Amino acid sequence: MKTFLDCIPCFMNQALKTSLFATDDDVKIKKVLDEVGDMVKNIPMSYSPVQNGEIVYKKIREITGVYDPYKEIKQKSIAEAKSMYDDLKQKIEESENPLETAIRVAIAGNVIDFGVELKFNLKEDVEKILKQEFAVFDVESFKKSIENANEILYIGDNAGESVFDKLLIETIGKKTIYAVREIPVINDVIVQDAIDSGIDEVAEIVSSGCSAPGTIIEKCNAEFKKLYNNADVVISKGQGNYEGLSDENRQIFFMLKAKCPIIARDMNVPMGSIILKEINK
Repeated sequence: MKTFLDCIPCFMNQALKTSLFATDDDVKIKKVLDEVGDMVKNIPMSYSPVQNGEIVYKKIREITGVYDPYKEIKQKSIAEAKSMYDDLKQKIEESENPLETAIRVAIAGNVIDFGVELKFNLKEDVEKILKQEFAVFDVESFKKSIENANEILYIGDNAGESVFDKLLIETIGKKTIYAVREIPVINDVIVQDAIDSGIDEVAEIVSSGCSAPGTIIEKCNAEFKKLYNNADVVISKGQGNYEGLSDENRQIFFMLKAKCPIIARDMNVPMGSIILKEINK
């Protein structure tokens, strides 16, 4: 997926939001905006949004000197999600179709996205998504692929959301590798966040080696590339991973809520849609 003109003001908005989380030093924040503004003039529109986003967030870290500005809010998101874990697990187990319910739960967790919005009500949003119709729902192919799989690569997105991913991984019940970001970027999940979410209880956690707010294969480490190429099934969570992987030439199942008009347009769905979409069947 390439960068669109609409992405440019979003880069500036994310630079401001993240800088405000990182520091209250107006001089540093203004410097971030000045330098990101200069960079935006020259960003390649052929790059995916997450490729350009990697450049933006690197600049924010350099200027503010803050490595993980969303650390505290990630911890709160994980704690809130874990407080819902038992109730959601019971809903899944008592459902007429546990796998489909677990898919909904995992996608519901995708509302925890501070790159898009700062305000949401997690419990209310989960309840809505548990009843919402899918805009794209390639569930039969997903079920068949899962049944025949020996190893699944599950690419995580946000911290907090990873608690909901755990419920889907448990429900699937197959050997799973859970891939996370190499370093903190927005509120995306890194190794420690995944451990805090309990992912290590149901899957092996690996770093993709990528420091962008999404997965860019050429930026990933050798271990991840091998896992990616050899996995029987690849599950990709969230918008950032969709941006980085939507043009890949292998079967991938994307799970997300379309919170961005560019993503919605690219996927040909209404804003706010929930999606389980297979590419390269």
